[in-house]
Amino acid sequence: MTERADRSNRSDRFPRRDGDGRVVGLADLLALTVAGLLTSFAVLLLLDGAGSLVGWGSFGSASGWLALILPVWLFLIEELRAWRSVGGRHAVVVSGALVAMLLGLLVAGVTPGPPLVSSGVGAAVAAVGYAVYWFHGIRWLARREGKSG
Repeated sequence: MTERADRSNRSDRFPRRDGDGRVVGLADLLALTVAGLLTSFAVLLLLDGAGSLVGWGSFGSASGWLALILPVWLFLIEELRAWRSVGGRHAVVVSGALVAMLLGLLVAGVTPGPPLVSSGVGAAVAAVGYAVYWFHGIRWLARREGKSG
């Protein structure tokens, strides 16, 4: 059995992916994005707490934007590679990042609280916004280029 056929038979795994390794459903992509955000944010809380215990600043002073580490990995490594047959995918990456960061910065700017909270909320909005933008944008572009999507 080929590797591609083997991957397409793993529909019972999370997230569901097609034969090219693309996440097949928006709900799967959003769940994976939120899981990455929560994991990154939990590690960030632990590091910020440890830093405040040893006197490297007060708790809550770390940037919540660091919670984007795992979601960025998901999109820039996994999803971008899976959609390598779509030539204009980098345009979707750049335009989606600009829209998502604008939304995240707007929300972070009006969210009260220490930097960890306000920028963490902004990061969450940016990641979820980017996931929706990417999911629909890359499929629209693939259809336009005549690729499967």
